[in-house]
Amino acid sequence: MALFLVVLQTLLLVAGLSLLGQLIVGLFNWGRRRENIVYQLLGIVASPAIKLARLVSPRVVLDEHVPAVAFFLLVVGYFVVGFFHRDVCLGDLTQAGCARWAAARGLQ
Repeated sequence: MALFLVVLQTLLLVAGLSLLGQLIVGLFNWGRRRENIVYQLLGIVASPAIKLARLVSPRVVLDEHVPAVAFFLLVVGYFVVGFFHRDVCLGDLTQAGCARWAAARGLQ
């Protein structure tokens, strides 16, 4: 279970960083950002998060604001999964994916 949570947290991190990267790349040339190959690649990585954010957000949220909603959901999800991972690992430190928690407790 702990290893699954580490993988999930890493996926949330990658999607969030790709949205942040899209913003940074887009700031350099906002008018033609959709033509930039790096912007497009980061968009491919972030597209599942954006689609999920569109599903859970109400229709009054504009399409231009959905990436911001997705980034917020990814940040909140990252921390929620992180706290749940901590609780799971502190329950059983011998699980795969709990090596850092075991080292912090001095058990390794």
